[in-house]
Amino acid sequence: MTERAQASPGRRTVMGVGAAVLGTAALGVTGTAQAAGKPGGKPAGHDGHRLDLPVPTVIGHRGTSGYRPEHTLGSYRLALDMGAHIIEQDLVPTRDGHLVCRHENDITATTDVSAHPEFASRRTTKTVDGVALTGWFTEDFTLAELKTLRAKERIPGNRQKNTLYDGRWEIPTFEEVLRWADREGRKRGKPVWLYVETKHPTYFRGLGLGLEEPLAKLLRRYDRHRAQSPLILQSFEPGSIQRLSKLVATPRVVLLSGAGSKPWDFVASGDPRTTDDLVKPAGLKWMASFAQGIGPTLDLIIPKDGAGRLTTPTTLVRDAHAQGLILHPYTMRNENTFLPADFRRGTDPNAYGDAFGAFAAYFATGIDGIFSDNPDTALLAAADFAAK
Repeated sequence: MTERAQASPGRRTVMGVGAAVLGTAALGVTGTAQAAGKPGGKPAGHDGHRLDLPVPTVIGHRGTSGYRPEHTLGSYRLALDMGAHIIEQDLVPTRDGHLVCRHENDITATTDVSAHPEFASRRTTKTVDGVALTGWFTEDFTLAELKTLRAKERIPGNRQKNTLYDGRWEIPTFEEVLRWADREGRKRGKPVWLYVETKHPTYFRGLGLGLEEPLAKLLRRYDRHRAQSPLILQSFEPGSIQRLSKLVATPRVVLLSGAGSKPWDFVASGDPRTTDDLVKPAGLKWMASFAQGIGPTLDLIIPKDGAGRLTTPTTLVRDAHAQGLILHPYTMRNENTFLPADFRRGTDPNAYGDAFGAFAAYFATGIDGIFSDNPDTALLAAADFAAK
């Protein structure tokens, strides 16, 4: 039996208190999960969008970055084989305008670029979204040059086993991922869902390397530009999502950083609002005018105390659902060092803690899905929750 067959939870329909039954309802205009199975939720999705995804949705964060170097075809393929419902790509541009899959444009930690003497002179210091960074950056390389590099594990201190795969895969272009997803979809008889983020869009637009227009062009080329397309667009900059909403009908999600933070496009434009404003009903209503969901950090769902333990959930799930928005918070990881203190086990920060307990706490808030570095664990936890 495959991991997909073992772990994929059933879909839930909205049926009032305790509704966690097997069915075929999709997350979208005709229904969504209600907070903790309680009445009062509002159907998520609007403007004709329908996300035909199980609830809770398991999103393979950068593929399966708990097991393979992130944003490689190896990482994406394992996420699909494990049964992840949707697989994430972060997009940054090359000097010659190609979109490639990297979490950041700084590729120092995720590739072997430092071992290439021919690129030693490209090491530089840049300020990206107000942060000074020293390293090598995708916008200083052509695609042909980037293809000479190989991916490696970003956090080897935490994930030493992942270093086994260092050097195995190159940096994929987004077009290569679209082709791969189409091939796999035909092979498996069902669409392969992708979750695509524009990284630092204001920064790149300032360099003449805007992300939204070339992304929209690719989505149209591969027929993923429609309201029913198996793809979700995401960005930490609401302005990027607004721009994309005018280019394609593909579903869209606004990502939200921690309390007190501010989207970089707000900083650049002088918009005084912060994340604290966006998670209030007025901010949620505004985002619902151009997006179908939000992707908040997990701390906006359940804050932690000074000791790192979970406290009382906020009203964000209820308030977002009231505006017709889905919630896909980020990011769950299995290792103790990344878990709330309540769920750490033993003294080794890199050993697995009680990830299932943490998943259960977050699913109980009524979130519609979750990003996870370990999709197999998330799928089992989602199946447990759906069976209750």
